[in-house]
This record gives sequence, C-alpha cells and structure tokens, in this order.
Amino acid sequence: EARDEQQRDVNVCLVCVCVDSYKPVIIVHGIFDGPQQFQNLSRFIKKVHPGTEVTVIDLYDDLLSLQPLWKQVPDFRQSFNSIMKNAPDGVHLLCFSQGGLICRALLSTTPNHNVHTFISLSSPLAGQYGDTDYLQKVFHKTLKKNVHFICYNKFGQKVSICDYWNDPHQRLSYLRNNIFLPLLNGERPHSDMTAWRENFLQIEKLVLIGGPDDGVITPWQSSHFGFYDSSENVVEMQKQEFYLNDAFGLKTLDQRGDLVTCVHSGVKHTTWHSNFTVFRNCMEKWLT
Repeated sequence: EARDEQQRDVNVCLVCVCVDSYKPVIIVHGIFDGPQQFQNLSRFIKKVHPGTEVTVIDLYDDLLSLQPLWKQVPDFRQSFNSIMKNAPDGVHLLCFSQGGLICRALLSTTPNHNVHTFISLSSPLAGQYGDTDYLQKVFHKTLKKNVHFICYNKFGQKVSICDYWNDPHQRLSYLRNNIFLPLLNGERPHSDMTAWRENFLQIEKLVLIGGPDDGVITPWQSSHFGFYDSSENVVEMQKQEFYLNDAFGLKTLDQRGDLVTCVHSGVKHTTWHSNFTVFRNCMEKWLT
C-alpha cells in the first residue's frame, strides 16, 4: 500500500512537471483587433497544453491600432517585459497581422529578452501593397497606386498602415520616407543595425504562417518575407536582398535550422486565429 501511495505521488509529480514546463504565451493582436478576437486561440492553447498562461496584450485595440507603430512599441514592451521577468524559462510570442511587425520591433529593440519561439501569423513582414477592404477602411476610395502620396511623408507616417506600406513602384521614396519597415528589415542602414540583429537572433525558433487565400496580406507571400519586384512579380524570401545580406538575421536563422514556414490554403485573414486545423498543424508543437 505504501508503495502504491509512493507511485501515486510520483505520477502526480510527473503531471505537475509536465504542466509547469509549458512556457507562457504572449499574444499581440492585429489592426482593428483586440483581445476579444483571440478567445478561440487562447482556448486552443489551454486545451492542448493545460496550465499554459496565455496573455493577449490589451493595448491599442480597434481604431487605436492605427496609431504609429513606433508609438505603440514602447507600450507593448512594458507589458511584454512584465510577463517576461516572471518567466525565467522563457516565453513564446504569437503575433497576428500588424502585430507581427510590432513583435519584430520588440524583439529587435529589446536586449536580453527570453523569447523562445516567435510565431508570426499572417503578418505583412515584407510590407503591404494591395487594394483591400482594410485599405478602404483607412483611406476611403484611395487606389493602392496613390497611397504613397499619403504615406510617404511625416504626416502619413503617423498612421500604422503607412509604416509598412511598401509600394514596389516607389522604392526610393519608400526607403527615404518610411521610418519603420526599412529600418526593421535593414533595407536602410542605421546605427542600431548590429544591436537589433543580435537581439532578434536571441530567439530559438521563427515560425511564419500564411496562405494564398488570405485576401488581405498582399502579396500573401509577405507573410513569409516574399514581396513584389517593380513589375509586381513575387520574389521569394531567399532571393530578397535583406535575406541575402542577412541584414537582420533571417539568413542566419534559416541556416541554423530555426526558420519554419507553414502554408495553409482556404483560410481568410480574419479566421487564422480561430482555425483549429491551422493551430494543430502550424503552432501547437512550437508552444511547449
């Protein structure tokens, strides 16, 4: 009987170790989103990995998500740091759409972070250039070819979507006047490039998720760091200049075997975070 009791204690202990081993997950929402949209995803994580602490950062929700990204990043960092300091074994960062760019900025500008896995869920990592419903919400009746007139100046850069608007026909203006994405992607040299690269490379794994039926991220391959050339032909990640130059560490991650891509067809932009199949196939194994 004493032996049976000991075995039960061991079994309980093993269960505890298993539950305690799951790292906290921090979720950052996208444009026009907030915590409410991520209830399903939080539920998926807790169902598959019981006991996981999941936090959807409640900042810049809905229309406030249009605030400039360099304004949002420091506030997200405060929440990010407070969770991180209570997780000595590290955290996972799961970021959707525009949130993926906020998270990249967090990782690049935060020394000694302890993010293990960064999952970028349908995020315009190489930029956005498309006539979509989201564009019309922000700039009513404006064609994509004319958005650069609005975005590539100091006033336009106060609107979040302009911070990653990448017009392939206005390359010089993009590099000169966009104060966010060209810096993040190392397309425009700056004094913090080396430090940002070192910070970003502290992650253990980068998971990129996207698909051809997204309907918002344009081109959809931007979710995998692909983008248009000046003829609007898609150039894949491995042929992008920032990859070839290893400007922010992407090539190094790839060569380390720590870059994972996941393509899912049949998924619309606003349903990525509530699709259990996407979660099982693309996220579950990395959130341990």
